Amino acid sequence: MPDVSEAARLSELIDVCDRLPQARLLVVGDIMLDRFVHGRVTRISPEAPIPILAIEDELSMPGGAGNVLRNLASLGGQAVYAGVVGDDGAGGTLRDLLAAFPGPPSRLVAEKGRRTSVKTRYVAGPTHLLRTDFETVAPLSRESEAALVALLPELVAGAAVVMVSDYGKGGVTPALLAALLAEAGRAGRPVVVDPKGLDYGRYRGASVVTPNRAELAAVSRMALETEAAYEAAARRLIEEHDFGAVLVTRSEEGLTLYPAGGAAHHIRAAGREVFDVSGAGDTVAALFAAALAVGAPLPVCAALANIGAGIVVGKVGTAVVHPDELRQAILRREGEDARQKELSRERLLETVALWRKLGLAVGFTNGCFDLLHPGHASVLARARAKCDRLIVGLNTDASVKRLKGPTRPVQDQAARARMLASLASVDAVVLFDEDTPLDLIRAVRPDMLAKGGDYTLATVVGADLVRSYGGRVELIDLEGEASTTDIIRRIRQADVPAGEDRT
Repeated sequence: MPDVSEAARLSELIDVCDRLPQARLLVVGDIMLDRFVHGRVTRISPEAPIPILAIEDELSMPGGAGNVLRNLASLGGQAVYAGVVGDDGAGGTLRDLLAAFPGPPSRLVAEKGRRTSVKTRYVAGPTHLLRTDFETVAPLSRESEAALVALLPELVAGAAVVMVSDYGKGGVTPALLAALLAEAGRAGRPVVVDPKGLDYGRYRGASVVTPNRAELAAVSRMALETEAAYEAAARRLIEEHDFGAVLVTRSEEGLTLYPAGGAAHHIRAAGREVFDVSGAGDTVAALFAAALAVGAPLPVCAALANIGAGIVVGKVGTAVVHPDELRQAILRREGEDARQKELSRERLLETVALWRKLGLAVGFTNGCFDLLHPGHASVLARARAKCDRLIVGLNTDASVKRLKGPTRPVQDQAARARMLASLASVDAVVLFDEDTPLDLIRAVRPDMLAKGGDYTLATVVGADLVRSYGGRVELIDLEGEASTTDIIRRIRQADVPAGEDRT
């Protein structure tokens, strides 16, 4: 089987990434409220052999089909959700959360007597201790079903792709599915289905279905011990239910795409440490559907979906993928390892949150770093020794020019960021355009703020802020070459011909 990571060239993948904000989708399916209760465990209960979680933080977000919407929104695309919630407080919370997404408003039908699905996960550091579910698992009422069916002509017409996220909670009824597939067929819109259960006949005619390997084994009643078995099971589904393709998620083995009438494509999983698999299937379905919505070929859609899955399993909680990290992951597969450290501010804050959940101390320093020299390298190495992760705030070219004059910087911001990212002592590089990094420091709230020993506590920007919440400021002794200005001066002097006085 051809490997899509080799067949789909870098330029094509990057081009699709750049077009993802143009994606317009309709998402139909089971939505739920995901709650994460984070804390610390330091002792066992005297009442029973169970850990006591000291709660530090609680977070609520849309889950199920809502997590598909979150992923699409993070990629810059626009998606409309159509589905049912309960006439309760959790349903109201979901309504408010969805209203914050960009694009047209979602269409929520509130069904009386129905409990909105709420999944609550109790987490200590990276470890899930317990999950509780509060929900109604039953088919929609006929009134709710009819209300959704009436919305379909308008919503399908406004979408490039229809996404069905079936969690088996009763929100995707056979009648609703039949009406949706028929309307999509009339409008010529592809339908991507994340399936549930053993009756795939309900999805007959779907463009793509995305079972995981356990679901494929269950629905095909086959032991998936060989590649031939995987292919036979997928081809059986295609033949029996007239699917356009089957995309099988295979956990640590990656993904395999089986298009009807075409050769299979296997996409290997990226080698990455796994922290949490919550919502990874939603990310696969969302990325695949978004890429399809902007006209990408099926193998490229699958390749991007696989890259996205590799990103989210490296995060804590039900996570999403951002465009910059998707591009970085593509470049990383091409051997451009240093660029994975160059982060947008949004991505940086998400990374910092992960580091903190893992109990890591976050350090911060900043500068222009024009003509990176041994003095810089020494300060950065010593700063990194005083924390677990070191962030470097880097002045943009415009900021350097305002601070240093019209002849600076000597190297542009891309080159300076790349040089910093290549250092083992640097864990993240983020650009800032202001004259000082104070706003960035406020956003990051580092545990440690470092500057060279030529500064004092009174002259370090952000020192008072960091000390106000219990952080520390470290002044690092300077060693070796310590001035870019001196280097530039010596270069200019070296260019003066013998006997010529340039003063």
